[in-house]
Amino acid sequence: MKWRKLGKIFDPAAFELPHGCTEFAQAPQALVFNDFVRIYFSTRVREPDGKYLSHIAYVDMKKNFRDVLGVSAHTVIPLGKLGCFDEHGIFPMNVVRHGDAVHGYTSGVNRRVSVPADGAIGLAISRDEGRTFQRAGDGPVLAPSLHEPCIVVDPFVKIVGDTFHMWYVFGLGWKRAVPNAAPDRIYKIGHATSCDGIRWVKEDGRQILADRLGDDECQALPTVITLGDRHHMFFCYRQTFDFRTNRDRAYRIGHAWSDDLASWTRADDEMALDVTPGDWDSDMLCYPHAFECDGQPCLLYNGNAFGRHGFGLAVLEP
Repeated sequence: MKWRKLGKIFDPAAFELPHGCTEFAQAPQALVFNDFVRIYFSTRVREPDGKYLSHIAYVDMKKNFRDVLGVSAHTVIPLGKLGCFDEHGIFPMNVVRHGDAVHGYTSGVNRRVSVPADGAIGLAISRDEGRTFQRAGDGPVLAPSLHEPCIVVDPFVKIVGDTFHMWYVFGLGWKRAVPNAAPDRIYKIGHATSCDGIRWVKEDGRQILADRLGDDECQALPTVITLGDRHHMFFCYRQTFDFRTNRDRAYRIGHAWSDDLASWTRADDEMALDVTPGDWDSDMLCYPHAFECDGQPCLLYNGNAFGRHGFGLAVLEP
């Protein structure tokens, strides 16, 4: 499985984004139209106290992924109400067509005192071809539970027959590298199903992918594409500590496959996609999103600094 990089295709600093955002284009997610591709991403604005708020924006591109047709100048979806699960940001939002609507599954962020943040998954629906989204409600459709105590985020939804499948990330807890250090979270990938995309049944606490880096490996942002009769999952993984500035402990993109969407075999070595020395993705690869564009399998992803400087694209070679 050889992926050919096309380089960085979008830099948020080159465009005027809504809410005055100038930094980050994280977790790109594609919605393919007949003659262009709309790519949603999370961008940020810094508040006076130095903290960030994450907002959803999008860029429309020609299918050559070089020419930009336009960038959203409006609010795609407002942040949540006071005290709600998505009050302080949405990062990321996965989009999927359902009938004549577009469902947006959001990762809501809300700040905490003892740890930086918690999160849950919400649903918003668009009736204008994904230009704007309205919440199905102020609360989440998937949230922490008995065996998934924190940070239920990073949804990816795929409709197969009459069943909605969601792969998502759930937190096992927080740890400190040394006493008095800032805590870091540990999270794994889980699976849930639904008959309507609203009421979900999850396999509470079941980790569907084996660890490669030990029990404290962090796994994030799953995405699933079907090639032939086999399903392929791409995700990113890293060490728990010292991952922000140590490239050897930073995110890399992993791969797993399944024939039934339930049992997954991890096969990272089949990816043939790694960092490029001296380039925008020299230190890390993270937040992948797989999709097909006119029959061509594509993979959007972020590079260094968790997408601060934009996102790139790779295509699967025959």
